[in-house]
Amino acid sequence: MKTYIIGSGAIGKALAVALQLQGKDVALIRGSIDNVAAHTETIQVIQEDGQIQEATVLVSTIGNFGELDGLIVLANKSYGNEALARKLKGKTRASPLVILQNGLGVEQPFIKENYPEIYRCVLFVTGQTLAEGGVRFKPVAACPVGIVKGNVATLQRIIEQLSGSYLLFSEEAQIETVVWKKTIINSVFNSVCPLLETDNGIFHRNPAALGIAERIVLECLVIAREKGILLEAEDVLRQLLQISKSSDGQLISTLQDIRNKRQTEIGTLNLEIARIARSLNMEAAVKETSLLGELTKLKSELSI
Repeated sequence: MKTYIIGSGAIGKALAVALQLQGKDVALIRGSIDNVAAHTETIQVIQEDGQIQEATVLVSTIGNFGELDGLIVLANKSYGNEALARKLKGKTRASPLVILQNGLGVEQPFIKENYPEIYRCVLFVTGQTLAEGGVRFKPVAACPVGIVKGNVATLQRIIEQLSGSYLLFSEEAQIETVVWKKTIINSVFNSVCPLLETDNGIFHRNPAALGIAERIVLECLVIAREKGILLEAEDVLRQLLQISKSSDGQLISTLQDIRNKRQTEIGTLNLEIARIARSLNMEAAVKETSLLGELTKLKSELSI
């Protein structure tokens, strides 16, 4: 089946190249603009060992398609989901939708618009778009995919379709738990690193930064437990440190967005956890998580 990747950032480009190199039919769609003629781009993906993967990919916009019949993968920024859910309505028919985004509640706009099949992926990769248009990309672990609305047979087809030599996906029955775990970890990286103007490796290098991370994790776990998500602090912190060590020197996407004067996804991370806490009358339980999110949001707004 044809794969339509919406979002031409680091993740979208890396996935498009991986699929193109396997001979699969793929289109990279720029979700934030429209009415631009379709064209091809040669994209380079630079891996950790310096190996370069290169492919020529079709790049287009949603308006150039009357129908998106195949597999639709969302690698765009999550703050655009409400507008995208409306824009895609009527073009996707029964095509399954796979959401490759961080944060809580990112699938809600598509549930509200009654999309028939929705699958959620949690990304365990780091990527950075380079000035010349290529991508520096590093997988940390296989990316789990689970069902929001859909069936196991389609989920297995999705995993087979998307997995490639340097980007692997796996089936996950408890995807909501994994989403919460990764969101808590991202609430650390995507607030502390931009505010300190530093890379992901800060937590394994600096005890004070790790102490802040521990406090954020503990706060968020209180809210997770109230929502029926049972996670252990030691396990979350272990994974946080693993990511920090494996992406030493890599800039988190939120810091990249701020430096490039773009809106960030902090609204689906720290600020979404704070919103959930307010709905539970537990706002005091996430004071630091909320404050760091608000400061990150303000820093982003001041940069634009």
